Amino acid sequence: MVDAASTEAVRSHLPEGWTLGEAEPAVAARLAGWDANDAAGSIWRKDPTFWPAADPREVPDRLGWLRLPESMGARLEEITAFAKEVRASHFARILLLGMGGSSLASSVFALTWGRVPGYPELEILDSTHPAAVRRATREEPERQTLFLVSSKSGTTLEPNSLFEHFWARLSEHSSSAGENFVAITDPGTPLSTLATSHGFRRLFSSPPDVGGRYSALTEFGLIPAALAGIDVRRVVQRAREMAEESSPAVTASRNPGLLLGAALGELARRGRNKVTFVTSPALSAFPAWAEQLIAESTGKRGTGIVPVAGEVAPFEPTNSGDRVLVALCLRGEDASGLEAGLAKATAAGIPVLRFSLDELDDLGAEFFRWELAVAATGPILGIDPFDQPDVERAKEFARRAMTRDPRGGGPEVPLVRVDQPAELLSAFTGWLDLANVGDYLAIQAFLAPSEDLDRELLALRSALRRKLRISSTLGYGPRFLHSTGQLHKGGPPTGLFLQLVDEPRQEVELPGGAGSFGGILRAQAAGDAEALREKHRRLLRVQLGQDAAAGLRALTADVAA
Repeated sequence: MVDAASTEAVRSHLPEGWTLGEAEPAVAARLAGWDANDAAGSIWRKDPTFWPAADPREVPDRLGWLRLPESMGARLEEITAFAKEVRASHFARILLLGMGGSSLASSVFALTWGRVPGYPELEILDSTHPAAVRRATREEPERQTLFLVSSKSGTTLEPNSLFEHFWARLSEHSSSAGENFVAITDPGTPLSTLATSHGFRRLFSSPPDVGGRYSALTEFGLIPAALAGIDVRRVVQRAREMAEESSPAVTASRNPGLLLGAALGELARRGRNKVTFVTSPALSAFPAWAEQLIAESTGKRGTGIVPVAGEVAPFEPTNSGDRVLVALCLRGEDASGLEAGLAKATAAGIPVLRFSLDELDDLGAEFFRWELAVAATGPILGIDPFDQPDVERAKEFARRAMTRDPRGGGPEVPLVRVDQPAELLSAFTGWLDLANVGDYLAIQAFLAPSEDLDRELLALRSALRRKLRISSTLGYGPRFLHSTGQLHKGGPPTGLFLQLVDEPRQEVELPGGAGSFGGILRAQAAGDAEALREKHRRLLRVQLGQDAAAGLRALTADVAA
């Protein structure tokens, strides 16, 4: 049991605006214990005993991200020189083909900074929906586009399939298609071999001892950012400053990463495991990156922290009092509405963790802070924060669905159709009745991302949130399979899953008669459904038809009825 002096010491070091509620003594005890056992030193020495649930043989090879703020300094000259070369080549856009950790940091950079004048536009394609592929495929286009094929393993289905599609198109009218392609991967992967054999413009190797979700400050995040005109030197410098503040020489209560990790872990142990992000406008893209880091790192062994991003009414308490609010604000932005909501939440007893950024470059510091914090939750939750044991199962089911392998585990999880209202209402009502206090809603949209569908999905999410009074999450498939998918299958059995699919109006065939993107997406949706069923998750699958927006409106009307 921690003494009053330790609790007071932690309270005095809490950042302005932080409230931990009843978890404060436990956080103080955790930090005092970490100081007594030199936890920070153990982490920086890559001592596997800090993570007793992890394989001690693997831990030293999972912590390369700790040294990135220092080691990437030597790589920045090459990265920035390549960015100048690309700018001089007058490409109109950079199209990144990647999933999960290979694309999420780039998405944060692209959405946060926007298009920098004089530089190509950075776009991310992380969907296999035919409509999304068609939207990214332009007529005159490809020769003015630089394609980044981004995959840590070099074997990821989605970027590999997208590469084949764009390579075939560009090769039709260019004998030097390789000049339009760049690969970012680990050393020695099949993608690195392909890049060499196809004459790619460049091949960049990323440190193999850095996992995908910890790779924001590697080539996976920094090369796309530099190509888009972002000053990556400043971003890395901010990360270096945060790493210095988190060194073993700093006591745990003053260590930004360990303080956050202790707070997240101890709050989760007390039922506050729905970490709900709210931001000022400029920082709205950051939670999607943190979502993967948290979900894939902690969602296993039947426990985990559920990240909640982009929710309507995030300040409202849920039935079970399971929220923690994380507020990120950029100084100088109008955050009056956010502040009013935080005050309301604090008055309702919801813990609040606030972070203020002076400028956008400070996101480099936040990448490092959150990586260290989430890694530090491992011993608190009794898990290995570096593995993802349940991700492969959904991929296996998807592969079997694509080949119609009878060993798939049984018949495909059935769908209900939105154009069959009686059957839909019956299935939907029964599914809603399965919700319990402390659950969370996960909407899984295997649809083509668009602003129109964003609005319709948000309306459906809001209606369900009002009805169920539980925290809600939303992800496009197959994107979420590489982020929150691990939590869905390996985390606590408290998810209520709604899978949404449609019937694409136009198919996009893969080169060489190898199938279609619609076929890939259908298999991925079916595979994930089968993996959820294997884990006895509560799942409803809905077929929206050819007009997904209209189908979503009908579904929302049923919820509101």
